[in-house]
Amino acid sequence: MTGSGGQGPVIVTGAAGFVGMHVAERLLQRGETVIGVDDFNAYYDVALKDLRAARLATFPGFLMMRSDIADAPAMEELVRESGARRVVHLAAQAGVRYSIENPFAYERSNLAGHLSIMEACRHGGVEHLVYASSSSVYGDRPLAGQGFREDDPTVTPVSLYAATKRSCELMSQSYAALYGFPQSGLRFFTVYGPMGRPDMAYFGFTEKIMRGELIEVYGEGRMARDFTFIDDIVDGVVGVLDNPPARGGHEVYNIGDSSPVGLMEMISTLEAALGREAVKVMRPMQAGDVTATYADVSKLNALTGYAPKVALAEGLGRFVHWWRGWRGV
Repeated sequence: MTGSGGQGPVIVTGAAGFVGMHVAERLLQRGETVIGVDDFNAYYDVALKDLRAARLATFPGFLMMRSDIADAPAMEELVRESGARRVVHLAAQAGVRYSIENPFAYERSNLAGHLSIMEACRHGGVEHLVYASSSSVYGDRPLAGQGFREDDPTVTPVSLYAATKRSCELMSQSYAALYGFPQSGLRFFTVYGPMGRPDMAYFGFTEKIMRGELIEVYGEGRMARDFTFIDDIVDGVVGVLDNPPARGGHEVYNIGDSSPVGLMEMISTLEAALGREAVKVMRPMQAGDVTATYADVSKLNALTGYAPKVALAEGLGRFVHWWRGWRGV
C-alpha cells in the first residue's frame, strides 16, 4: 500500500483497540493510508475489537494485519515491505490490576513487543515512531497545586504495568540516541468515550448500574483521575505524529484533560447520564492503584496547540448514548 504525501502508509499497532481505532480513523479521514496491526487477544470481549475493525474496514485506504507485535520477523517484514516512514505504536497489554495476576503477558507484549517495533523501525528506515506510555509511570503521589510534569521523578512505579511503560520510555531513549530515528512517547491519562475498554471503571459501572447490581468503589471513593475524552486524545496523538523531534531526538508528552475529577463526582455524573442511581459499596485501595492523576499539558500545548475541549458530563453523555445503542437498551 502507498500513502499520501509521498511518506508511505502509517502503521498503527493496536488498531482494533480503543485509542488505536480512533487514531487510525482520524488518519484515514484526512486521506492517509493506514495499515493496522492487532492480535485480537481475549483480554476483553473480542466482539468489540471486531466492531472497531469493521468500522475501519469501511475506508478504502485501510488494511488490517492480524499479528503479534512481539513477532519481530513479522514486524520487520511489514515495515520494510510497506515502505512506512511513520509508526504509531499503541498495542500493549493494558490494565494495572491484571498485571498483578498475569505478569508474563506484560513481559511479552509491553517489553518484547516494544523492542520488536523499535527494531523494525530501525531496519525499515522509519522517520518517526510515536508510542504509548502511561500516566502510571509517575507512581502514587498526592494532588498538588499543579499537574504532573514530564520532568517529574518517575522512579517509583507501584505496578508491573507502570514499570513496563517506564521501561519502554528508557528503551526508546536509548534507541533514538543510538540509531538516530526520532521517537515520541505519550503518557495517556485515563482515556474514556464511545467504543471504550470494558475493563475501565466508567464502562463497568455503567453495565452494573443498568443491571441493578452494586458497584465497588475502591479507595473509599477518595481517588481522582484526569479523565480525558477520546477525541481530545486523538488530537494530541496526531499532533505529535505531525511534529517529530530532530534526528536522534526522543521526547515524552503528557496527554490528559488537566482537570482531575474525584471518583465520586465521576459516578454522580455517570448516574445523571444514565438516569439511574448506583448502589455503592466502598472498598479499600487495590494493589497497584494510585491515588490521583493530574496532567500538566503545557509541553504538548506548546508543540501542537493541544487544548482539551470535551468536559466530563458531555463525554460521559456521548459514551452512554453509544453504549445504549451497542447494548440495544
